[in-house]
Amino acid sequence: MPLIRRMPKRGFNNARHTVRYIPVNLAALNRFDDGARVDEAALRSVGLANGRGAGIKILGEGELTRKLTICAHAFSGSARAKIEKAGGVCETVSATRAPDKGA
Repeated sequence: MPLIRRMPKRGFNNARHTVRYIPVNLAALNRFDDGARVDEAALRSVGLANGRGAGIKILGEGELTRKLTICAHAFSGSARAKIEKAGGVCETVSATRAPDKGA
């Protein structure tokens, strides 16, 4: 049998090099007081960001009715536009990589 047919057929998988964010929808942020600073600790304390991930990404699902200062690792384009339209501020913090499972 030829060598190429005897070798295992496994390829490169890019999934282990991706950054996985914890998604938080914009409508869920209305539970915070007007003018509050919303960061990762605040989101985890109210139960909006559960689990492991390299950071938090704010998605633009729903409407924001409060003026908030939001600190997250990533924002979608629609979320950033809606936050600034409501008078809020988007602050991007640097992402930290999740530890590898093999190490």
